[in-house]
Amino acid sequence: MYRKLIKPFIDFYFALAALVVFSPLLLMTTILLGITLKKWPFFVQKRPGLKQKIFSVYKFKTMRDKTDHSEVLLPDYERITPLGKIIRKLSLDELPQLINVLKGEMSFVGPRPLLPEYLPLYSKEQNKRHEVKPGITGWAQVNGRNTLSWQDKFKHDMYYVENQSFFLDLRILSKTVGKVLLPKDINASEQLTMEPFNGKN
Repeated sequence: MYRKLIKPFIDFYFALAALVVFSPLLLMTTILLGITLKKWPFFVQKRPGLKQKIFSVYKFKTMRDKTDHSEVLLPDYERITPLGKIIRKLSLDELPQLINVLKGEMSFVGPRPLLPEYLPLYSKEQNKRHEVKPGITGWAQVNGRNTLSWQDKFKHDMYYVENQSFFLDLRILSKTVGKVLLPKDINASEQLTMEPFNGKN
């Protein structure tokens, strides 16, 4: 009952309220990124959600599209802007996903939506992460984030899927606030995003 009725209701109205409350911050961040990047300040990417349904996830763009002589993107730490570092440290890059929550594609709490190309690589157990909506934050994010291995991340995702409840969501949200106020575990190395999942790592 919580997952099917109560949680969607909470997600919708809290996302609506958050968009109103944070609208000045969203507007200011949009303008500043537009000025510094000199292009569209949003990053849009296809991700699988509930039941593997593909949707477009929204984030603030924090890196430039710099490439080497072979047109291959440079490492993340060479492309991120000074403003982008601040935005990522404060987790402000995730704020546009409130729109995804409002649209019913995401929840405040759930496994993070990963890349579509990973779908064929999941084990039957790992694929259970798509039995719930993906979230802005999740059990893996408050228990190590990018310092975790892929296997540990999936274990945390499975724990959440099997134990989802109002009180677990409340615990995750409270721990998320602490992580935002005292940022850590954002990156395991200079690579701002984790190494791609290959079905084994």
